[in-house]
Amino acid sequence: MTDGVIPLLDLRQRARLPRVPPLSQDTPLQALPLIADARGRPLRDLRISVTDRCNFRCSYCMPKEVFDKHYRFLPHGELLSFEEITRLAAIFARLGVRKLRLTGGEPLLRKNIEDLIAMLAQLRTPEGEPLELTLTTNGSLLARKAQALKQAGLRRVTVSLDAMDDRVFRAMNDVDFPVAEVLDGIAAAQAAGLHPVKVNMVVKRGTNEQEILPMARHFRGSGAILRFIEFMDVGMSNGWRMDDVLPSAEVLQRLREEFELRPLTPSVHGETAERWAYADGQGEIGLISSVTQAFCGDCNRARLSTEGMLYTCLFADQGHDLRALLRGHPGAGLAPCGDAQIGQALADLWGLREDRYSELRSAHSAPQRRIEMHYIGG
Repeated sequence: MTDGVIPLLDLRQRARLPRVPPLSQDTPLQALPLIADARGRPLRDLRISVTDRCNFRCSYCMPKEVFDKHYRFLPHGELLSFEEITRLAAIFARLGVRKLRLTGGEPLLRKNIEDLIAMLAQLRTPEGEPLELTLTTNGSLLARKAQALKQAGLRRVTVSLDAMDDRVFRAMNDVDFPVAEVLDGIAAAQAAGLHPVKVNMVVKRGTNEQEILPMARHFRGSGAILRFIEFMDVGMSNGWRMDDVLPSAEVLQRLREEFELRPLTPSVHGETAERWAYADGQGEIGLISSVTQAFCGDCNRARLSTEGMLYTCLFADQGHDLRALLRGHPGAGLAPCGDAQIGQALADLWGLREDRYSELRSAHSAPQRRIEMHYIGG
């Protein structure tokens, strides 16, 4: 482990036990009023990490010098089961969640992930509508799994790809994985009907900024939506510096030197990407300015870690132990909770939420402890 890196296991163990409301375990879960946090933000999007493992070692997420052969990933028995994930997702749907995104690590490494997707696809909102079910992947296993994912009920995928140049991409994933196989995965997802495929490119100044235009040229007119993401200070292991951030405004300037673009209105409230369309109708691109243009004010996302810790911000340093509510916590004298108890506990937690890290980033004089991105999903 490199000098200055906070032991990640310590942060994973830091979790609060939610207050259990004075309800009977047998109290039925009814449709609760739609909830809002302390800043008036509703809960609409739940991101579920199904594994903390990944087969890539991207420097901005899981650098090899930290996540090496000695790193202790979570044992299988600590992970939430598919049944536990589905139960929690159903409760979240009662509180207003309308979109589920499966993340990791690399979610396609979780054995029988199609079974979980099939279970989640059966969930409904109080109005009887299916939830929007999506998945984010590095694309390495997508070519062989795309059809099964679609048949299980997945609606669409987002694929991470940081360069078209094979040498640059192999260096960034740091496991010598080729671009061609990710592109094969994207093609398989499109053929399976997982539309629209979104492609996320993390732009790091001095590393892959020269790939902005080649990426745009490749995906323009392809049916996939390319999105450029500013390099973020998520976690404590990626060596983030503001000097490494290429602002989205500069990305847009480079794109407009070659393409005529026109702005699009947001497709949904709380959307993170600023959308631009090619004037000739050949698709669109997105800009996610998570560093230079904070979107905390509209953030409606919660994150569930692999072993059941709830995080109300991507930049959190501590979670809330939902697994204890599901399984009980003998050390705390807590028996397994009923759905109504868990639902009310979640409503109480969200009602206290005040997170706005990105709005305050410039005011920080020193790094704060933050959980790693691979653990709670991006």
